[in-house]
Amino acid sequence: MAEVNIRNIRLFIAYDGTNYLGWQVQPKGPTVQGVIQEVLSKILGHKVTLKASGRTDAGVHALHQVAHFLTTSDRPLEIIFKALNSLLPKDISVWKVEEVDFKFHAQKHAYKKTYVYQIYNYPIKNPLLRLYSWWVPEPLDLEAMKSCLPLIIGEKDFASFRKAGTEVKTTVRTIYQTTLERSLENPNMIVFTIEGRGFMRYMVRNLVGALVEVGKGRLTVEDFENILNAKDRKVAPPPAPPQGLILKKVGYLDVKVLESYPSFEVKI
Repeated sequence: MAEVNIRNIRLFIAYDGTNYLGWQVQPKGPTVQGVIQEVLSKILGHKVTLKASGRTDAGVHALHQVAHFLTTSDRPLEIIFKALNSLLPKDISVWKVEEVDFKFHAQKHAYKKTYVYQIYNYPIKNPLLRLYSWWVPEPLDLEAMKSCLPLIIGEKDFASFRKAGTEVKTTVRTIYQTTLERSLENPNMIVFTIEGRGFMRYMVRNLVGALVEVGKGRLTVEDFENILNAKDRKVAPPPAPPQGLILKKVGYLDVKVLESYPSFEVKI
């Protein structure tokens, strides 16, 4: 009997989350994971289950989601890449396919993630940006918002910024760095960037929701600190809407890559 060769394939994925109920397969409605799994199963001739670095919620976007799956197919990476992108809908792109070491796991081996959140801060809304930013027409005090950022750096208990009603083993998370700047390309766009070991559901959106309240003058920097220290979701403002959130990067250390397609460096 011929020996069966099992390959571990890693995908780098970008998607517009507008029309999906998030990454993870749901009983009702389309998901990014569900769509890609269905296409991969057709290409490879067997059922495929994707394991991702983490899930994104309904309406949230990604430029750099990472997922892996196991296959017994010997189809070349080039064929998998081209077939995937020809069959996937226009709002999903697999921009790199790699065969990696069998031990690699997209979620367990991710050591940092970077999210950006876009706030369109101008009295008049821009309909072309409505799906990729939160329109906040009121003036925002950017310096006051920036004053809150050092408070969330390091290992902290972010219980006040969790999603209400969700169960997690711990609400402690480690944040490496954050920035809050106006975009050079569009000064009306405020971009919040946060890099950390990992995040709870709604955590980034809840942080942004509180930061905007500080920017509007409804909360002080001291209020923000008190909310963080309270470790109680009930004392924090509502979350920012999902469409402004983008998964920008997932970081890994020392992944053994056996083969990659395309061979050039992809910048997306």
